[in-house]
Amino acid sequence: MQVAVIGGTRGLGNWIANFLKNKGCQVTITGRNTLLGEAIATKMGVYYTSSNTQAASSAQVVIVAVPIEFTPQTIKEVAPYLQEGALLVDVTSVKELPAQIMQETVPAGVEVLPTHPMFGPRIRSLEGQVIVLTPQNRGNWYPRVVEFLKSEQARILETTPEFHDRMMSIVQGLTHFAYIAIASTIEKMEVDIKESRKFSSPVYSLMLDMIARIVAQNPYLYYSIQTQNRYIPEVHETFLETFTHLKSMIDEENQEGFVKAMSSAAKHLDDLEAALGRSDKAISALNAEVTHLKESMGQEVGLRHMYSQKIHIGILEELNPDFVRLKENNKITRLKLSNVEVLSAEEIRQWKIDNIPLKTFDVSVTFPENSKPDLIAQNIEKIEGVVQAKVIDVYQGQQIPEGWISITLTYQVVDSGLRTEVESILTTFGGKIR
Repeated sequence: MQVAVIGGTRGLGNWIANFLKNKGCQVTITGRNTLLGEAIATKMGVYYTSSNTQAASSAQVVIVAVPIEFTPQTIKEVAPYLQEGALLVDVTSVKELPAQIMQETVPAGVEVLPTHPMFGPRIRSLEGQVIVLTPQNRGNWYPRVVEFLKSEQARILETTPEFHDRMMSIVQGLTHFAYIAIASTIEKMEVDIKESRKFSSPVYSLMLDMIARIVAQNPYLYYSIQTQNRYIPEVHETFLETFTHLKSMIDEENQEGFVKAMSSAAKHLDDLEAALGRSDKAISALNAEVTHLKESMGQEVGLRHMYSQKIHIGILEELNPDFVRLKENNKITRLKLSNVEVLSAEEIRQWKIDNIPLKTFDVSVTFPENSKPDLIAQNIEKIEGVVQAKVIDVYQGQQIPEGWISITLTYQVVDSGLRTEVESILTTFGGKIR
């Protein structure tokens, strides 16, 4: 399938282009900077053109992924060049205006699907991610898109452009505005963030991370979100009125009024137990990895970098609130703690199997004749670092004492040092190494 991603050199557009390329699509990306675009396209293994219309004219699916304020004019630019039977998609955070312009400008026989992926370009897959679809007409493309998204285990939400924008005025408009305001307040108060974290509760740390996640994003995008949704001004006014009202109750020492307002807000949020449960899980998840690392000092650990996906396996030599230090193959690797995931023992084992040449050993052991050779092999295979163990011979005869059998095992390990451990286990089972 031929796909054109208009604005595919950066941000979400770049993520979409790379994702679809890996799914077997023939992808063309566009961008204003030719040198950058060609470099990115070469690295990704896709095509590049500086002409939006050229890309659109030769594609079966055209995805507009430019900044919100440029989306209307970009749709008007490419729409006349779409081939009959094509699909036009936009992925902006505002849906009413793009949906209207697409309907008004596309030629007959072209389908449109205003779309809002509720995630940024830092995710690794579509699994569990919410994608909002606002179809006005369901043609041949719509069920194909839905089927594809379901196959990737995405969560699909279908609604109207108007209702989407109303919801986004809260989901994005209000929350982003409040978080940015909190971050700006902390800055103006000249608060030492690292020092504040020493005093922080788990809730404060989690909230601070969420705020930092927002303010670390593209500020131009977040300005556009605040200005391009026609329902957000009302949200801003309501927020400021509410803030002023709550402050007045504090200033006036109106405990009753404050308690009533807070209790009413809590009641409106509904299902507080579920909210507490989800937040408890998030806090526990954050603490669990750190606890595991603390308990693994001086031992082998495996870490996966969240963005590069590179695996690091080595001896944990240092752990502090910001960084971990591993000794990998006689080299010291320093990684930012917030950017790594701790691998399970099974994940480490599998990585070693896939990346380290295995060592194969054979061993012959005598056991009482009522022993079960296959059961012995299964227990050897359970030893950490042993990849495979199987029986290759069972012998009873000359040189074997009466009432005994000789069992020959072959096994593979990721580290030759495990040979001693395997033989020790065999003797613990009552065997005698021949």
